[in-house]
Amino acid sequence: MEYIFTFIIGLVIGSFLNVCIYRIPRNKSIVFPPSGCTKCGHRLQWWELIPVLSFLILRGRCKECREPVSWRYPVVEILTGLLFLISYLLWGMAWETLIAILFISFIIPISFIDLEFQIIPDKISLLGIIVGLLLNYQNIIDRSIGIVVGFGIIFLIILLSRGGMGMGDAKLMAMFGAFWGWKVVLYSLFIGSIFGTVIGLYLIITKKITRKTPIPFGPYLCMGALMAISIQDYIIRWWLIFLN
Repeated sequence: MEYIFTFIIGLVIGSFLNVCIYRIPRNKSIVFPPSGCTKCGHRLQWWELIPVLSFLILRGRCKECREPVSWRYPVVEILTGLLFLISYLLWGMAWETLIAILFISFIIPISFIDLEFQIIPDKISLLGIIVGLLLNYQNIIDRSIGIVVGFGIIFLIILLSRGGMGMGDAKLMAMFGAFWGWKVVLYSLFIGSIFGTVIGLYLIITKKITRKTPIPFGPYLCMGALMAISIQDYIIRWWLIFLN
């Protein structure tokens, strides 16, 4: 029963994250006005706000103007629900689960905003740094080191590559450090780089992009972070075995 409840909570949070994804890069309030159709302004009724189900009932269209609703809405809701559920499966009723679901609630809007607008809003990443530190006040030194390492590595890459990455990526990695510490920062960068390289090469080979097409790196870093926090214990064990 707790698994279903966790998934449903994720769906509901995912619905709110959709609001953030649409409004924050457009400098709109995430509170007012209430949710409405982005095409005609139709104010959504309660039954039009049920995560995933409303999208299916309305067949992906606005009830009033019949314009199609982006598939991003159910995707974000389901993705959030699944990641919340995975977090619960990994840690159960533990403090780490709360940290994980709050972390997920930051990186999902960051990823989708970066994919669409190629920006990582400071409103999200800087708030994430504060929240990460507050959640880990007992490990404040390690998390502070994580912030410095995360920001410093990307800042150094920016200087060396002369713009290959952006300051938004640096603040994002600082947020990783605030939530999880410097080890996860390094794991995230390594795994995220692999994801970015493989997917980027695939898109170039299939001619969906060119070598000069700017690619947002934030989503790959977030994918790397999710992978890192899921398997970091195994990484440490493998490393210890290797040293021995």
